[in-house]
Amino acid sequence: MARHDERMTQPAGCAHCAPSTDKKVEQPHKKALVNRVRRIEGQVGGVLNMIEDDRYCVDILTQISAVKSALDGVAIQILSTHAKGCVRQSVMDDGGDEAIEEMLGIVRKLIR
Repeated sequence: MARHDERMTQPAGCAHCAPSTDKKVEQPHKKALVNRVRRIEGQVGGVLNMIEDDRYCVDILTQISAVKSALDGVAIQILSTHAKGCVRQSVMDDGGDEAIEEMLGIVRKLIR
């Protein structure tokens, strides 16, 4: 599971996140995530090239749809890690109300 960058007395893998943006969490499948995001970056560059090359609108929109789908896949993977690590630990520590609300808030943003 994810691991805090801060020196806390939590066991490795418990990954209890805080809603603060100044804390860091090491992703368990970081290399795979980085590779996926780099591929997405290449797809976005492809969209830019298509626009610059005056490609057909439907082709550009199809590529944009593929980029959005790929980003959603990365988001789901990170959300899954968060739920299984950070939120689970918060529930065990203190009932997890705050962590659950935080996670529901991000899910609401993702489904818009």
